[in-house]
Amino acid sequence: MSTRLGTTEGSNARELLHFVTQQTRFALLTNIVQHPEQLPSMYELEQLNPSVSEATVYKHVQKLIDVGVVREVSLPEDERQQGYPWKFYALTDDGRQFLDEHNVLAAEETLQQLYETISDKPEKMIRYENAPRPALE
Repeated sequence: MSTRLGTTEGSNARELLHFVTQQTRFALLTNIVQHPEQLPSMYELEQLNPSVSEATVYKHVQKLIDVGVVREVSLPEDERQQGYPWKFYALTDDGRQFLDEHNVLAAEETLQQLYETISDKPEKMIRYENAPRPALE
């Protein structure tokens, strides 16, 4: 896709909005927004999308990074712990602003409440949710 945040006027904005609201990408954005820290690991994103292959989740997260809506955030090396994730995914500031301007985040609070009701999370996912995370700037 040639459209990227920062070049989102007129038809480019419509194209980017269509791109991010594609079913799998929209689900991943929803997962990021509803995560307690708004900073899920790849494993958490995969678990929240069981009908999508791990490779597909990765591919779509990468596409969202490429257009500037999502960014990868890494835990500093000295804070990493064995057995826990150290790469996480968050909305970029521009991504949040774009989604907000197009009313895509209108249900953010509701999404977070829905996430809290998920009761059948695997033990590993619960452990990953409680893993140390980098501070978002």
